[in-house]
Amino acid sequence: MFNVAVLKMKDIIKFLIILAVLVLLISLLPKYISSKKEKQNENNLGKDIAEKISQIKGKSLTGILEQTIPAMSSVEEKEEETKKEDETLSEKILKTEMSLIGSLDENNKPENAENQVVNEEETQENTPNEQSKTIAQEENEQIAKTGLPTEVVTNNPIAESFNVQYGNVKIKNQTSYSLTEDILKPDITIENKNIILFHTHSCESYTSSDLYPYTPTGNFRTTDLNFTVTRVGTELETGLKNYGLSVMHDTSYHDYPSYNGSYTNSLKTVENILQSYKADIIIDLHRDAIGSREDYAPTVKIGDDYAAQLMFVIGTNAGGLYHPNWNQNLKFAVMLQQKAEEMYPGLFKPLMLTTSRYNQHTGKFASIIEVGATGNTLEQCLTSMKYLARVLDEILKN
Repeated sequence: MFNVAVLKMKDIIKFLIILAVLVLLISLLPKYISSKKEKQNENNLGKDIAEKISQIKGKSLTGILEQTIPAMSSVEEKEEETKKEDETLSEKILKTEMSLIGSLDENNKPENAENQVVNEEETQENTPNEQSKTIAQEENEQIAKTGLPTEVVTNNPIAESFNVQYGNVKIKNQTSYSLTEDILKPDITIENKNIILFHTHSCESYTSSDLYPYTPTGNFRTTDLNFTVTRVGTELETGLKNYGLSVMHDTSYHDYPSYNGSYTNSLKTVENILQSYKADIIIDLHRDAIGSREDYAPTVKIGDDYAAQLMFVIGTNAGGLYHPNWNQNLKFAVMLQQKAEEMYPGLFKPLMLTTSRYNQHTGKFASIIEVGATGNTLEQCLTSMKYLARVLDEILKN
């Protein structure tokens, strides 16, 4: 009886030990499985890294980034497309500007213009240097030729009046000064060749034309400076710069909103410019009012071009205002007009010497130049600037 009880107790203890072992194994099994998976993942990651290194070995940095960051390729493609669009737009703008220049100067086309037309396909094949040469050739077409037949062709002219003549320069002297040889002889030396252009009467305009139609906002006046003497000044500025001359062109309104005080306004402008831009040649570009006659358009034909005639107005101290350098201004005008009469006879009307000062005390070689009159068209005045620029360049060469 006792032995049987002992035997059963041993079996129970054995069973409990086995059960405990099983419980322990069961509890450790998940950790073991998890550890195996992590090890497997590490092995797989190592294989993937090795495979990636093998794939990208020998590729460029850009290629690696494109493979690693797919969005980069897309961004670069968009940037390239944008660049191409900008280049295309620039080409269109350039072609449009060239086309506009061609249309504005159709009347000024040289005899061999047909031979200077560039085939579009050839232009696309040109190198950048060759394209630059083509543009330069088109700019050179705007340079005035010399040795052309010249004649005054004004319809409904106003009789010229002058009371002094120096060589080929006619002068209408409205002062009491006696214009002697010493006063008129252009024995000046132009050292500072900087040029200031401005407009006391910025809104002076011309007869509307098919090429330049506009709606006047006054009697031959408009606040749209694209159709006024200010636009003529821009043409002269461009012409002078084509010859390599230094030009400061001010396009401020001086006669708007009020016409009164125009000369006071423009004097402030010139004095401000002179503080930072030193110049002796100062030109106030105007349009001749002369009663605002619609039928008066002083015109000179130069070759095949029809150009508005020009006129110097030179002030003095005869009206009592301080103006010690008026004689220098006069000598400069005589020098320029002499050269103009040699190159393009009739481009200038008789020079007018007045008792007023017209702000010309601001420079050693200051002047007013009247470009055409109310009956002239803007295109005739723009044409004049091509020839005036050539004459200015000639006297400033030395």
